[in-house]
Amino acid sequence: MSIRLDGQVAIVTGAGQGLGRCHALALAERGAKVVVNDLGDESGKSANADAVVAEIETAGGEAIGHGANVADYAQVEDMVKQAVDKWGRVDILINNAGILRDKSFMKMPLDDFRLVIEVHLMGTVNCTKAVWEIMREQNYGRIVFTSSSSGLFGNFGQSNYGAAKMAMVGLMNTLHLEGTKNDIRVNCLSPTAGTAMTEGLFPEDVFKLMAPESVSPAVVFLSGPDAPSRKVLCAGGGSLAVFKGFETEGMSLLPDDLSPEGIAAVWDELNDENGMRELGAGFEQPGKFAEQAARKLGLG
Repeated sequence: MSIRLDGQVAIVTGAGQGLGRCHALALAERGAKVVVNDLGDESGKSANADAVVAEIETAGGEAIGHGANVADYAQVEDMVKQAVDKWGRVDILINNAGILRDKSFMKMPLDDFRLVIEVHLMGTVNCTKAVWEIMREQNYGRIVFTSSSSGLFGNFGQSNYGAAKMAMVGLMNTLHLEGTKNDIRVNCLSPTAGTAMTEGLFPEDVFKLMAPESVSPAVVFLSGPDAPSRKVLCAGGGSLAVFKGFETEGMSLLPDDLSPEGIAAVWDELNDENGMRELGAGFEQPGKFAEQAARKLGLG
């Protein structure tokens, strides 16, 4: 089954180079009209974005560029308005824009921590907020957040980046629930690619293998009409995987063992993966704990 995006409008942030550029080109190749966003100069123009627009138009597609700083909500609103004024709708949002300010937590200035949070997390929030009502009214939307293994698993020197990237998963979990009735599907992409942001992190031969083009098929899949929702799709170098957050079954320590010492005594059992499952929403955890307590106390 071919995934086509004909007639749909997509916004891709940070699309002037690297992963974002590849995402924009891949969406356009499948028929989407694309807003190519990349941080502009003082006049608001982005030469990188304009170059990607030219690539799309040369290939027969439709695109416009925009230099919005995603951390500035007013600029994001203008970008979305231009998309709607030109094409009448927004169907797809790919939140890709980001920066790095790597340093160990002890040496990291708080300004660098805040800046990364502002661009990655609040930039994603700003763009999503700006399209949310549009997607709700048209009863259709596909939103992709860019997470990272640095957030899912941690990475030395990236406390700011990792915090922002793990926040994407929490944002996805809630917006998935809020968007379901209007067919707004929200997912995370966790990419591994050889880009300007990762240059020097891989050996040269591996860097070439991890071309950003190998990630963009995952973006097209998550943007399609039959996309899943509330998934973290990991992609890089031609490989794909799904990250899932599981909770062990656990146990109640009532009525007599609820103490620090009681927790220590059953620590291995609390870590037992038998019966471990992925919860569908946050309220399922207190429900599980209440059921365990009631069963342990013979209340039902």
